[in-house]
Amino acid sequence: MIRRRERGPGGPQVVGEGERVYGKVRPVWSRDFALFFVARAVARLGDTMLPVALAAGLLQHGYGAGAVGLAMAATAAAFAGLVVFGGVVADRFSTRRLMIGADLVRLGTQALAAALFFADHVVLWEICVIGFLNGVAGAVFQPGVASTVPRLATDIQGANGAIRIAESAAQLAGPALAGVLVGFASPGGVFAAHAATYAVSALCLLLIRLPAPAPGGAASAAHGPGTFRTDLVEGWREFRARTWLWGVIAVWCLYMVAVWGPTVPLVATEVVQQHGPRAYGLINSALGAGTVVGGLLALRLRPRRMLRAGAVALFAFAGFPAAVGAGLGISAMALGAAVAGAGMSFWGVMWATSVQTQVPSDVLNRIHAYDVAGSLAMMPVGQALAGPAASALGADQVLLAAGVVSLVVPVALLAVPAIRDLVRADAVRPGAPAVPAPAAEPRRPSPSEHG
Repeated sequence: MIRRRERGPGGPQVVGEGERVYGKVRPVWSRDFALFFVARAVARLGDTMLPVALAAGLLQHGYGAGAVGLAMAATAAAFAGLVVFGGVVADRFSTRRLMIGADLVRLGTQALAAALFFADHVVLWEICVIGFLNGVAGAVFQPGVASTVPRLATDIQGANGAIRIAESAAQLAGPALAGVLVGFASPGGVFAAHAATYAVSALCLLLIRLPAPAPGGAASAAHGPGTFRTDLVEGWREFRARTWLWGVIAVWCLYMVAVWGPTVPLVATEVVQQHGPRAYGLINSALGAGTVVGGLLALRLRPRRMLRAGAVALFAFAGFPAAVGAGLGISAMALGAAVAGAGMSFWGVMWATSVQTQVPSDVLNRIHAYDVAGSLAMMPVGQALAGPAASALGADQVLLAAGVVSLVVPVALLAVPAIRDLVRADAVRPGAPAVPAPAAEPRRPSPSEHG
């Protein structure tokens, strides 16, 4: 083992190749993390192709925009409504097997959708059922992502940054690839390609040698005496016990209703109407490029108070809706989108790493599920209110207001001591093991621990 001397908090110390020291970055990559990285990147690529396939396919078969929205809503509703229960299931059983099973289900549903489109037998309710089943599978898959990253990577922040970069690149490439497939083949070809991405993801997950969880982690929870309802209640109790956790989710509900929810549809409407679809594509590309930059920054910067640094980065989002609302030129809007993407991406890595390192492993899947459900719950509300608000006040005024609220959100996050003062838990001190430190707030005993 290569050993070197580093100056730690307590003076010089000898550091082994397999240890982590705060401020020093270990290489992220290993065979197993590379497989997980590919699985996430390829699956994300397929997911970003799906809206194009649905829109093109349903419109070609005589359905309108409402049908496209309904098909997409079927997936979103199933995912948002069941992901909390998926977190309980993930904490009771093998997360890798559940994730592989979810990928295989989605492989089957998307292959069926491809067959329906190739056969020109497209019935809306059948597409909606397929979308609903996809959402159910996603609700089972997603909670396991949070607990898999810490088991595969020593440098959890670096791992999250790398995954965020891959997902951002997929976000850029997916719609373009889907457009090419629709043009040269058919919407059925896009669904077939989407199904293939789940096959690749399942194969990568199958090849991973996933280390056993720490004692008292998810594996032991799977064999514990608690019932499904008990585990669900325990997850909620653990969620409420961490002020920094539910505090962020509470503020994020405001963000989804007043900022992200209205920004997405209104920016699309305003830019396309005033400058055309090419300009909107350019702005979307700038947003995606910004998220890649944010992921790269998250690989390099190691703030001691991660949520504080992430909240400061969120100030960067305000320029995006404000630039569109103010009617600035395409270059200014693209610049605002790029800066906004970088800030959002950096925050996302800081947040994901905080959750994965501060929460005990035996409840991490459930906590992540509550996190996902809470983060997504208010987005449809914001999207639904965007139209009436734009009709009453004007789309430009709503976007300017979203820009103002974008500044209020990080202020609210920084105003909560439990959020701004949370110290990162993945720093190794002299004599401490190279594993995440205990949660910043004490973990309450589960019902089974009372005997």
